Amino acid sequence: MPIRTYGSTMSFGFDWSMTPVVKKLLIANVAAFALMTIAQAAGLGMWVRSYLMLTPFAVTRQFALWQLVTYMFLHGGFWHILFNLFALWMFGSEIERTWGAQKFLRYYFLTGIGAGLTVVLFGPSSLIPTVGASGAIYGILLAYGVLFPDRVIFVPILFFFFIPIPAKYLVMILGGIAFLSALSSPGDFVSHTAHLGGMAFGLFYLKGTPRSSRSYFDLRNRYYRWKRQRLQRKFEVYMRKRNRDDGPSGPWVN
Repeated sequence: MPIRTYGSTMSFGFDWSMTPVVKKLLIANVAAFALMTIAQAAGLGMWVRSYLMLTPFAVTRQFALWQLVTYMFLHGGFWHILFNLFALWMFGSEIERTWGAQKFLRYYFLTGIGAGLTVVLFGPSSLIPTVGASGAIYGILLAYGVLFPDRVIFVPILFFFFIPIPAKYLVMILGGIAFLSALSSPGDFVSHTAHLGGMAFGLFYLKGTPRSSRSYFDLRNRYYRWKRQRLQRKFEVYMRKRNRDDGPSGPWVN
């Protein structure tokens, strides 16, 4: 849990209130997990696997593009969904309070879909399905590290022993672990590629959005300057033409 430091004051823990978008995402994930469990018990597990889980072969050959969204709401077990939703609530709520609901929701789906695209890109013919919101969760962890780099987080080690780590270093550690795991353990049933994809798309968004905004405003200001100069030249041409047509009209009177 983070320590918030503002000047000489210090407060411990999170704001326990739940933000609207995070609350809706939690409800959607729990509902999808319950429906998935019921479907598997009813013998519809293969249907869920074929149509709702992210299978690169189905996306590239059968154009099952909806799987890039549906896979985010499915999980492989109780602990899988528990840790993902815990991280979503713990880190996502504060990001939503900082950004606002629309920007946070857009970022969540961008990183989640981006993680799925990364899985498809690195194995377009793979028949192994991917489930879980971990790609979006890693994107949220990255955003938290960027927004609150010096926020201290206590990471549990051996259940009862906690190590304080600044958020920026924790993000680096998690990214390094995902990268090394993707290289050394590609078949351990954990989609490290999706983790890296979520972080990569999150990084592109966080670093690219300000630059894109500056470029837009620069172009807009240049256009307005060009328009003003054009109107000024037209006015000068009009005034010169009018002076020639009127000719001398006598002395100036002061």
